[in-house]
Amino acid sequence: MGAWATSTASPPAGSSGTELHVQVEALRNGRGLVHACLTRDQAHFPNCKADPLAFRLSAPASEAGQLHFRNLAGGTYALAIVHDENANGQLDTLVRIPREGYGFSRNAPVRFGPPEFGEASFTLTPGRNIQVIRMRYIL
Repeated sequence: MGAWATSTASPPAGSSGTELHVQVEALRNGRGLVHACLTRDQAHFPNCKADPLAFRLSAPASEAGQLHFRNLAGGTYALAIVHDENANGQLDTLVRIPREGYGFSRNAPVRFGPPEFGEASFTLTPGRNIQVIRMRYIL
């Protein structure tokens, strides 16, 4: 589905070369952008725009089948992905129901709102880590 979209963090002292490869499945179409936000802060999940330590990347949806985060510190993270089909920089909703696609690490269940950090969290270990995220669409 195209090239890797990549985010590279400044390696922390003693960095172990920890990487996260994200395979994005079931994108509805190749229009717009895919935005990914990786955070360690449960207070900033799933919308981690205000998290100064979050890792973000955006890629054209036509090339976003795989996303790649490099030089991460090990630890517990959660990832939220939005398919911004009209490229306006946000998840559009209709009466609080998402009109665009979304997905979470560990394919955390969505009930009456986004999952909690603990439901989507995973631990990064040194080396290559993989998350497969299936996009969901309601409307």
